[in-house]
Amino acid sequence: MKRVTGIGGVFFKSPDPKALAEWYRVHLGLEVSAWGGVAFRWSGPDNPSGTGTTAWNPFKADTDYFAPSTASFMINYRVADLHGLLAALRAEGCRVEDKVDESEYGKFGWVIDPDGNKVELWEPPPGK
Repeated sequence: MKRVTGIGGVFFKSPDPKALAEWYRVHLGLEVSAWGGVAFRWSGPDNPSGTGTTAWNPFKADTDYFAPSTASFMINYRVADLHGLLAALRAEGCRVEDKVDESEYGKFGWVIDPDGNKVELWEPPPGK
């Protein structure tokens, strides 16, 4: 089974995400969207149409989205089969969150690494 196929996003906390995003826009040329982050579009052998993205997104410093981790960041990894991978991780003794989110944006699940960091696993919708 394929496990991680790429990085889906980099998320991090900031005391002022809007000001930080503006700094990145002005000084590094990131095209920050209305939702507060950037979607870097790319293509590859598994995705020749270039419909895939890697997200970059600052969050408010007091967000609980990264909980139970106390880290100031969270990495989102693209996966080919979220439910299969979560089952495999559970069988391997990993700490896997019970919650799975499914929407038009794909399927999302979470595992906690040995350092206590919450890792987001994302299976994009078909064709993305």
